[in-house]
Amino acid sequence: MSAVVELQQTLPGMPAPTAVTPMQLLQLAMSQGADLQKLEKLMELQERWEANQARKAFDAAISAAKAEIKPIVKNREVDFTSQKGRTNYEYEDFAAVAIAIDPVLSKHGLSYRHRSKQDGKSLTITCRLSHRDGHFEDTELSALNDESGNKNGIQGIGSTATYLQRYTLKIALGLAATKDDDGRGADQGGDEQTITAKQAGDIEALISEVGANKAAFLKVCKIERLEDMPASKFKEAVRRLEEKRGQS
Repeated sequence: MSAVVELQQTLPGMPAPTAVTPMQLLQLAMSQGADLQKLEKLMELQERWEANQARKAFDAAISAAKAEIKPIVKNREVDFTSQKGRTNYEYEDFAAVAIAIDPVLSKHGLSYRHRSKQDGKSLTITCRLSHRDGHFEDTELSALNDESGNKNGIQGIGSTATYLQRYTLKIALGLAATKDDDGRGADQGGDEQTITAKQAGDIEALISEVGANKAAFLKVCKIERLEDMPASKFKEAVRRLEEKRGQS
């Protein structure tokens, strides 16, 4: 028997079972001078009921929004040559992500914001995705400050922050990015989803652990950087690196 029905049966004047909310039961109990213990149970029940309704509304809003959000078009390109060789890849900046998703999220009562925490050279970004009814979910990622190129300390933090902002938001919403191919991708189903930032970090650590040559590894995988690795290739990449460990 549910808690609602049990409490209904203790309140005279309320036939059971009746489709009522905990708040209606609480109002009836107060009007009948119910004791404090009963009122507290009803208030706890109301809080759980509201939290459950908010979660359902959040899930429904996410589902509806995802049906309308299209893959984000990569609008930026990195192309430079260093002692390690050529680095070339495309990505979508945070503005491109925001332009594509903000109107849709707002339409369905969703919003997001980011919080940051610095620990030495490690930056943690938390993306909180919220619904107007109160339910929210957090997605958190951490990475070292970007010290590539000629960035100063603040620029390195800013570079990592924008990177993690994009990725936490994309993970929270399950977004995909695709190249701007003038519509040709429509026939091919678009670009395959790439590995997560955590998976890229795991492979980076494994490369170092087994003493592999990162440049050679990227060349074998036919990618410019670890973050570009297709998700379907992650397990195979780990297997290859583990094989190298056995050969050491």
